[in-house]
Amino acid sequence: MLLVGLTGGLASGKSTIARLFQEFGAAVIDADELARMVVRPGTIAWKEIVKAYGKKVLKPDRSLDRKALARIVFQHPPKLQTLTTIVHPRVARAQARITREIAAKDPDAVIIYDAALLIEAGAHERMDRVLVVTADQETQIARACRRDGLSRSQALHRLRGQLPLAKKRRCAHYLLDGTLPIPTLRGTVRRLYQEFKRQAQGSRSSSSPELHKKTKSKKAALHFH
Repeated sequence: MLLVGLTGGLASGKSTIARLFQEFGAAVIDADELARMVVRPGTIAWKEIVKAYGKKVLKPDRSLDRKALARIVFQHPPKLQTLTTIVHPRVARAQARITREIAAKDPDAVIIYDAALLIEAGAHERMDRVLVVTADQETQIARACRRDGLSRSQALHRLRGQLPLAKKRRCAHYLLDGTLPIPTLRGTVRRLYQEFKRQAQGSRSSSSPELHKKTKSKKAALHFH
């Protein structure tokens, strides 16, 4: 089994790449889905969030209004840290449990953990490999405005609230340009999946010598163009 952490900046193309990995046979664990699960109405995390931010972050059905919560936490770093402290440990436990379940069924599985805050939460330390998706800032802003209905200033504010890409790159074994055309991305992800599958099966050699993980000597991560 090989556990690969997949992360990137706002609107970098990470989710598209996760879907492509799934298309080629990888098991994908979505951190956002886990976060939704651990904050369902009535859970301990839900109660702690309501206590910390008030009922204004609830919808009429008592579920969390994620947009309202995002408006609060992305404008106030300490409040974002509070939310992280409440949610991330529970998400980590859920991810570990699901990973064990997948590995029990398929010892050679390639598991992609799709997590926007993988590095911020320290979860990259638990991964066998880390893949960081990159994109230029203008592309990120344009995508975020189109996808999330943000204004340019709102998108910029969220970008500035994230860990700088340069720091994420330092944690990466692999870098992938998320602005590549889909056909090119598909071919690149196929190559990566095949490499990960060989690693999961414990192969001592690789037929793709240009694919390699970052060594302890801090060699630069492989960047796919």
